[in-house]
Amino acid sequence: MKKLLLTFAAALSIGTVTTAFANSDIQTDNKGKQLADNFQQLSRDTVWEPKENIELQFNSYHPQGMTKIGDLYYMSSVEVLEKPVKYDQPRDGYDRTPGKGIGHVFVFDKQGKLLKDIKLGEGNIYHPGGIAFDGKSIWVSVAEYRPNSKSIIYKINPETMEAKEMFRANDHIGGILSDGKKGNLKAVSWGSRTFYEFSQKGKIVSKSSNPSHFIDYQDCESAGNENMICSGVTELPQQGSSAGKYELGGLALLNMKTMNMVHELPITLFSSQGHNVTRNPVYLENSQHGMKLYGIPDDEHSTMYVYEAKLDKK
Repeated sequence: MKKLLLTFAAALSIGTVTTAFANSDIQTDNKGKQLADNFQQLSRDTVWEPKENIELQFNSYHPQGMTKIGDLYYMSSVEVLEKPVKYDQPRDGYDRTPGKGIGHVFVFDKQGKLLKDIKLGEGNIYHPGGIAFDGKSIWVSVAEYRPNSKSIIYKINPETMEAKEMFRANDHIGGILSDGKKGNLKAVSWGSRTFYEFSQKGKIVSKSSNPSHFIDYQDCESAGNENMICSGVTELPQQGSSAGKYELGGLALLNMKTMNMVHELPITLFSSQGHNVTRNPVYLENSQHGMKLYGIPDDEHSTMYVYEAKLDKK
């Protein structure tokens, strides 16, 4: 009887995931264009109104990236079992030890209840980065927890929750998304200092340096019409203060074809633990009055902060 109940519960969870996928509000080109247009109305003066604080009902470890399909949320996270330690001098091209850990993609509902835990990675490759949904699949990069290392790129089917390895890359890929046109993949390295474009078989189509040093991009999503929106933070020293470093958060709209900056702005929203809301997982979507921002900046006992910016309708 106990086994039967467990099987039934699992079926309910998968059924919930499948139903949400079938009813998902996939970002079409028109909605993506609207998102990009709305984004360009944002500025430092934009008022972000708090809408919800949703406590996650599970240990989120160290969240990294997030996407949303229907009423379900998909969040990548790294469970660190042994922290990497910096070397006094680089060894074999690395600046630190590999550490140990487990990569996760958590699926949860709008109440913060965990529905599925998908484990990804192998060996020293256990650190997931930013993730994105292309209308059919969720793309996830999992890398070593150190720069200039190696990564595995996965594609997850949201209906079956199955992950498939697509290719491997000789760098730390910190975030990845499909361009939605040619089917190629845009990616950022550790700290987003390098932009990559890959074919879905892993061939490097292009590689360039990121000219912007405003923030390090962590999580990116398509915004239609060959645009992408990236979020992240940079840590700034606070001289004469014992409070440590200041997290400057921000959002950026990039042209996926040229990787040139279209529009960017700082975000000055902070969690109860003092982290900027764009520190790690971020998701943006159109709303009835403008745009909604979802952020999960804190580790382990996390809250998903939801804000809305009211914008002029064009």
